[in-house]
Amino acid sequence: MPYHEFECSKVIPERKKHAVTKGQGENLTSCLPLGYLNTIPGSISERGCAYCGAKHVIGTPMKDVIHISHGPVGCTYDTWQTKRYISDNDNFQLKYTFATDVKEKHIVFGAEKLLKQNIKEAFKAFPDTKRMTIYQTCATALIGDDIDAIAQEVMDEMPEVDIFVCNSPGFAGPSQSGGHHKINIAWINQKVGTLEPEITSDYVINYVGEYNIQGDQEVMLDFFKRMGIQVLSTFTGNGKYDDLRGMHRAHLNVLECARSAEYICDELRERYGIPRLDIDGFGFKALGDSLRKIGLFFGIEERAEKIIEEETARWKPELDWYKARLQGKKVCLWPGGSKLWHWANAIQEEMGVKVVSVYTKFGHQGDMEKGVARCGEGALAIDDPNELEGLEALEMLKPDVIFTGKRPGEVAKKVNVPYLNAHGYHNGPYKGFEGWVRFARDIYNAVYSPIHRLALLDISKDEIPAGQGFVTRRMLSDQDLPENVASSTDTRPYTGKFDSVSYLRQKTYPVFERATEPDAEARVVNG
Repeated sequence: MPYHEFECSKVIPERKKHAVTKGQGENLTSCLPLGYLNTIPGSISERGCAYCGAKHVIGTPMKDVIHISHGPVGCTYDTWQTKRYISDNDNFQLKYTFATDVKEKHIVFGAEKLLKQNIKEAFKAFPDTKRMTIYQTCATALIGDDIDAIAQEVMDEMPEVDIFVCNSPGFAGPSQSGGHHKINIAWINQKVGTLEPEITSDYVINYVGEYNIQGDQEVMLDFFKRMGIQVLSTFTGNGKYDDLRGMHRAHLNVLECARSAEYICDELRERYGIPRLDIDGFGFKALGDSLRKIGLFFGIEERAEKIIEEETARWKPELDWYKARLQGKKVCLWPGGSKLWHWANAIQEEMGVKVVSVYTKFGHQGDMEKGVARCGEGALAIDDPNELEGLEALEMLKPDVIFTGKRPGEVAKKVNVPYLNAHGYHNGPYKGFEGWVRFARDIYNAVYSPIHRLALLDISKDEIPAGQGFVTRRMLSDQDLPENVASSTDTRPYTGKFDSVSYLRQKTYPVFERATEPDAEARVVNG
């Protein structure tokens, strides 16, 4: 597994050890790219900062909270509405963002008075919202503003409100991953155990590391409710502030994104004895195995198997339709952290694509180990690439599509490579059995886009075909397929609705009587 040196980065020799190519028969002990280190000076990183990791990734998805940044307004705008963390309360946390708008005079004379004024103004503007999170930024950290003291003053004066303070300035870690750790530990130190929740089931979980991107959390919640499991809290997508204060009463922590939220799971295990179970909501096999593990833990395996059987029968023919048309398509899997290993094997096994490269902007070496292990021979693994390295990799690998964020994705489009948004999704949710088919559909639409094919033409020099008529994706994808595959009635393209989430909010579920009650019969109530 030799190191790969990019031509564009030869002037930064330290970058050489941040990229490797997986060779034939090599294992993970041969060589791994360096990871989770400070960005090398001269390399224009695509990383976010620790403040971004705390507020944007983990804090903001809480739905019933005023999220206020104590610092320059630019920090707040950079972390506003760039991910689709939807919620079932009319997306309050997406509609509004708050900042103290620190100016130069505040840096000189202090901004604590400004902060207190802003806190009270925000609560006055939204009188029905009684919960707030305050995020420290580099500017206010460097001048030493005591945010905790100001928050306590306000809570003493307004006892009906509750405020959480996250001291995670941008310089608090090599990347946004440092902020993940900061907010995890701050939440359990400040808020867990300060409220006693109502327990309504014999099977109670915290769903941790789930951010409800385009409805992912609500899809998974549907499965849990069908199994008779009470989700005490979700950390943090579509989650409620007060629910998260009662995390200490769960029987099991179900962990989705280990990179951003394993810290609070480990602390809950250490302090309250709550076991941790890692799951994966992406892919038919991974999701099925995850539901089985949860069912096995609680002794309700038959409920999990029923869901898996029903969902597979409904959606597998549609996944197979896309798999037949995506065989061998080359993919660069360039997300932020854990998706590089959540997706790498599943998209190859269940969609037929070939992953030719993985990269991570804020992942640790453990993430890279799992990502590389799930890739085949010749895959290029990169840690914290800069824009020029990304362009060079695209030229060398010539992928059919890349999965990445908006910034590198828009750059890729300029060199005629379509991209799917790995962070906020294109047409999600992508979790769940139906969600996985939606993901396959989005890949198919990107690879076989007629508009994209036209964009490959250079009108200054290429001959423009004049006799070509109307072209559809189906015409492009099926032209080389065997006739029996192209015309098969055993498979079909996606037949779900445009909005696959909203109806779940009105769905009714069987609620099983608790073991302590007699006549344990299931009855149907509102979900």
